[in-house]
Amino acid sequence: MKIAVLISGGVDSTLALRLLKDGGHDVVAFYLKIWLEDEVSFLGSCPWEEDLSYVQAVCTQAQVPLEIISLQREYWDHVVAYTIAEVQAGRTPNPDILCNSAIKFGVFYDHMHTRFDAIASGHYAQTAHINDTTYLLTSPDTIKDQTYFLANVPRERFAKMIFPIGQFTKSQVRALAQIYNVPNKNRKDSQGICFLGKIQFSDFIRHHVGERIGDLIEWETGSKVGEHKGFWFYTRGQRQGIGLSGGPWYVVSKDATHNIVYISRHYSELDWQRSDFVVSNINLLVDQTYFEESLQQQLIEVKIRHGAQLYHARVEALPGNTYKFYIDQKDQGIAPGQYAVLYRQGICLGGGVIQ
Repeated sequence: MKIAVLISGGVDSTLALRLLKDGGHDVVAFYLKIWLEDEVSFLGSCPWEEDLSYVQAVCTQAQVPLEIISLQREYWDHVVAYTIAEVQAGRTPNPDILCNSAIKFGVFYDHMHTRFDAIASGHYAQTAHINDTTYLLTSPDTIKDQTYFLANVPRERFAKMIFPIGQFTKSQVRALAQIYNVPNKNRKDSQGICFLGKIQFSDFIRHHVGERIGDLIEWETGSKVGEHKGFWFYTRGQRQGIGLSGGPWYVVSKDATHNIVYISRHYSELDWQRSDFVVSNINLLVDQTYFEESLQQQLIEVKIRHGAQLYHARVEALPGNTYKFYIDQKDQGIAPGQYAVLYRQGICLGGGVIQ
């Protein structure tokens, strides 16, 4: 097949490229230019130059053509602006989910799917084609599994999406990198939000949203115990960065209207830990019948953040593509704006936004 491979400079996308090339496919590598020069010019260094140097070295070694695509304006419109608006509204955004659905398998897919037979990336995920239906399946590496970040991609697009390393664990990918002797075989995994690189998210938010002094209120007593520089710098369950002695202190809740952050030293004892929440606008990756059958048979599991933690859930349908979830354990970090992603025995059913 003729395959467009998204490559970032990391070892995962590099191995995806090499496996497809060695499999006899006609491969073209694409590096998406989404970095924001205005941001990095005053916030600090961005690793894109280093990323691109690795990408060029990988493509030279593999003898694969490389194209650099600029999607900066699209990235701002679809991902960055959304992130800022969510933070200002007091919600907890997940820009990496939007990066996949709106950019990699959104704008880029729209431009390339007629030119190529498939679009590939280095995600830890798998697909299965059964009776003309493509299912998104989890990776055997439960910690690295990235189906959470893919749950907002339109269902029909998975038929032309390929994840060459999805069958492997991270340790196996690292071992393959040594065997192939790729230029970035020892490069550490990147951390943080995709468009910021090494820039601190708090610095990015401070630039765009600013600072505004507000009160830190002790949850149990209602007493003011300190001040903060804006509720948007805090998220429920946060422990670091509160800046008070006598702790540890944890963020319990936020009042966006009055710029108040509620904190407590009794994190594990609070009754605001929740086992129920409402999810709207679920993007289904399976047909409605299969989804409803999964609800009725109580076979739903749910993730509310990237990672290995799966909760078994009982789900109640509400009007307007909205559902009430009751999970089997309380969770201290459920926050509006986060994505809840649904599973059934390793099949990703889709995901929606927690209200």
